[in-house]
Amino acid sequence: MSMPFYVSPEQQMKDRADYARKGISRGRSVVALQYPDGIVIVSENPQTLHKVSEIYDRIAFAAVGRYNEFENLRIAGVRLADMRGYAYDRRDVTGRGLANAYAQTLGTIFSSAGEKPYEVEILVAEVGTDVSSDEIYRVTFDGQMGDEHGYAVMGGSAETVSKYLSGRYAAGMSLQDAVRLAVDALGHNETEPRTIPPENLEVAALDRTRSQKRKFKRFGAQELTTILSQREPAGAAARTGSSGAAGPSLTEESSGSSRTDGSGEPPIAPPADPGDPLT
Repeated sequence: MSMPFYVSPEQQMKDRADYARKGISRGRSVVALQYPDGIVIVSENPQTLHKVSEIYDRIAFAAVGRYNEFENLRIAGVRLADMRGYAYDRRDVTGRGLANAYAQTLGTIFSSAGEKPYEVEILVAEVGTDVSSDEIYRVTFDGQMGDEHGYAVMGGSAETVSKYLSGRYAAGMSLQDAVRLAVDALGHNETEPRTIPPENLEVAALDRTRSQKRKFKRFGAQELTTILSQREPAGAAARTGSSGAAGPSLTEESSGSSRTDGSGEPPIAPPADPGDPLT
């Protein structure tokens, strides 16, 4: 009888982590940005399957990776939030509690030798009564949880997008500026920037100014077209930059990215393969 090959635990964990990272990197990035009235989440998503969803009154969920896996996690989070809110109080449902539950679930799956690790990364955002009480948690495929501040990026070319945001994001920017910055960051790459059309974007926000208990709001393509078309002229951005605002770098990048070929038209992002389960 042949004996199975011995594989050290360290090598097993490394192989499982490489497998999960490879799947997540094929998905498109998700960006979350704080602004004075809440948190906005932006993703390039030409499909009708949502990557950004509402979990509870003040809590939103975003994910990247394999759709069937993070959709199961989203449904489990909705059920957990409903049960906790019903059994105790709606105020007892918190983003931190849900992020902890997701971290425990993903950590258990990752360390289990009986099934493959989930190819997903999750973001849980909760809007508070003011900016200082907003919370953004990022949960990785192996159950690690991090508390993000200002902005968070996951999936796809997360490192490139995060580097782009690090020099351009500033606290206090408006919702419109935050959306435009996030879209520019998603279209940025090391070779040639892309212009992502509004119909290929999925944008939602947790708006603390809404009078309803439910603070989640989703933006349509028409509304996004209006937001993305309202860019400051270069001269106005330069004047704004002299006063120390965060606008100049965004406008300079967007104006530079528009001159990509002889026609003067920005390149359009290619359509996604509808058969690809990774979003």
